[in-house]
This record gives sequence, structure tokens and C-alpha cells, in this order.
Amino acid sequence: MMQDFAGKTAVITGAGSGIGAALARRAAAEGMTVVLADIRAEDAESVAATLPGRSHLVVATDVSDAGSVEALATQVWDRFASVDLLFNNAGIVPGGRHRQVWELDLEDWTWSMGVNLMGLVHGIRSFVPRMIAAGRPGHIVNTTSVAGFVSGAGTASYGAAKFAAVRVTEALYDGLRQIGAPIGVTMLVPGLVATNIRNAERFRPAHLKVDGKDITESAELRAISDTLYEKAPTPDSIAELVFDGIRREAFYLFSSTSFDAAIRDRSDAILGRTDPQFRSIVEMSKRDSGMAG
Repeated sequence: MMQDFAGKTAVITGAGSGIGAALARRAAAEGMTVVLADIRAEDAESVAATLPGRSHLVVATDVSDAGSVEALATQVWDRFASVDLLFNNAGIVPGGRHRQVWELDLEDWTWSMGVNLMGLVHGIRSFVPRMIAAGRPGHIVNTTSVAGFVSGAGTASYGAAKFAAVRVTEALYDGLRQIGAPIGVTMLVPGLVATNIRNAERFRPAHLKVDGKDITESAELRAISDTLYEKAPTPDSIAELVFDGIRREAFYLFSSTSFDAAIRDRSDAILGRTDPQFRSIVEMSKRDSGMAG
């Protein structure tokens, strides 16, 4: 069980913004050395410049690329010789969330699976064997989403990747327990959080754009999104929740109870062998942001 973080090393993917940046701030405040990995190194550098301490490291990393994550792990071990906290946190949401599953392009699936699922897999494959071999107490936090527990027509490429990320994280937790490794696992399950993930299309790689075009939301959906995210919990509040969860060795770490009814409905339908009745993600998100009437 990790109670004292001072003097230890944390690696955070997606550290250039949102929850990743908040985790970096919290880790540094705990006295940790922080490795900030992000596909946009300039964003991670901006975050690193605000952190106390001088030994922090920024590494440009594309988590969808196994070689890039392996290079990150090699650089971290060469520099610090150990990792105590690993945050597999990087994530994106493809735009056009109003599109039906049959309307999504292959590029949407490739991008979402590459970052949201394979980014987590690459982090596990490159870091966990090294952490096990070191024999030191450690902890791994995988950022999934409530989209991996609820379902429906919307955001299918994102939700499918997050459902898979939930399964991988459960396997990691059980596998480490089976071998008696002194490494804890926490699954962070955010609901709505006031980050820029909804604007991830700005960072879609050129080779994954459809006909070289950017995907944009309708003005109506953009207005709803802006209002929801404006009132959502802050990334810093999520980082506080995470470090408390690590200290408690919590596995499932939900940031909200607003989606509980939808999770229960889906589970009841599965166990009762009945047809599902999916709730509106927008309406659930309104409760998550304190907008419910």
C-alpha cells in the first residue's frame, strides 16, 4: 500500500492537459519526480514549467505507437531506474458524436482504439514487466470512462474502446494479485470532467482524417457541450480523488454517481435476459454537471 509518495517517480501519459496535467501537479505537490508524456511535447513542457522541483522529465510520446511507449519506458529507466506510479491516462474522443455506428469512418475506429485501448495496452506491456522485475511496491492507474459501463447509440468508437479498457484493467488487477506482485491497480472511471477532451479533433493525426477534413459538431451540440463542461468537476478535483484512491488501494474509482442508474439498468437487463432501455447520455451528463432540474 502506497501512503508516502515523496521522493518517488510517477509517469503520466496525456500529461499536457486535463486530468493528466492535474495528476502531474498533484504528484509534484506530493514530492514526486514526474515524467510528463504527451503527443504534444510543448503542452507537457508548459505544465512541467509550473511544477515544483527541477528533476521532472518531458517525453514526446504517441501512446498509439508501441515503439514510442517502449522508448518512453527505456528513457525513464535509464534516467530514474524505477517507476512507482504509472498513470495510463491519455485519451481522445472522436468528433461527430451524433453519428450512428454505421456512419463512423474506419479512421474514427483506428484513432479511438489506438489511443484509448492500445495506448493503455502499450503502457502495460512496456512498464509492468519492469515494475514486476524491480520488486518494489508500486501502483498503476488506468483512466477508463463511464462510457465503458453504459451503452447506447452515441460515441460508439469511444465507448467500445473504453469497454475494452475496463476489461484489460480488470485483467491487470487480477493478474498482479495472482502472482503476488506488490503493485496495486486503480481504475479511474471519470464521468463528465471540465477538460478539452471534447476538442480532441484538433489533434487528430493527419493520416487519420477522412479526406483530409476536420470533423465538426453542430452548433446545437456544441452549445450543449459547452454548457455541460463549464459546470463539470475540475481535473484537480479528480486528481485529489485519485491520490486518495491510491492510498486506500481502491480498484473501481468512479468520479460520479450520476450514471449509477444507467449502469444498474444495463446490468439488470443482462441478468434478466430482457431488452435494454438505454438512457440519454446528455441527460445523465446534465446530472453530472449539477444541471438536473
